Amino acid sequence: MNKLIASWFGVGYIKGGGTIAAAITCVLVYFFWQVTAGQNIWLFLAITIIINAIGIYVGNQVEPFWGKDSYRVVIDEVGGMLVTLLFIHPNTYALIGGFVLFRFFDMVKPLYIRKMENLPAGTGVMMDDILAGVYSNIVLQVLLVIFK
Repeated sequence: MNKLIASWFGVGYIKGGGTIAAAITCVLVYFFWQVTAGQNIWLFLAITIIINAIGIYVGNQVEPFWGKDSYRVVIDEVGGMLVTLLFIHPNTYALIGGFVLFRFFDMVKPLYIRKMENLPAGTGVMMDDILAGVYSNIVLQVLLVIFK
């Protein structure tokens, strides 16, 4: 079960799994925004915290089998993408912009993001993507104010 969750139900086995997991997360967030009319930010925050906590747990569990920060673990991209979209006014442009920003920060890993990978086990797996999500969220918030 840990491997299934860590790989986001098998997405991690696909080439480009991290990008695919982030894109699937965007689709799920879009539907969440539609169902809640973008009004339930506290539920979205709770989901984000729970997914990231589960990611740390399953990251710890699968590391002995898959090694440190395996490409198959993509729940970190899900958690980071959720952080990117926290407290963002729901719209398609924000969703696409958040996806692009998150993938940029996640792949380039500037500003101490790479250092987060040195944290132990599941914490290191998740924290680099959470920090990439924080940076993406900040940049996205600024862009949304500028291009309002």
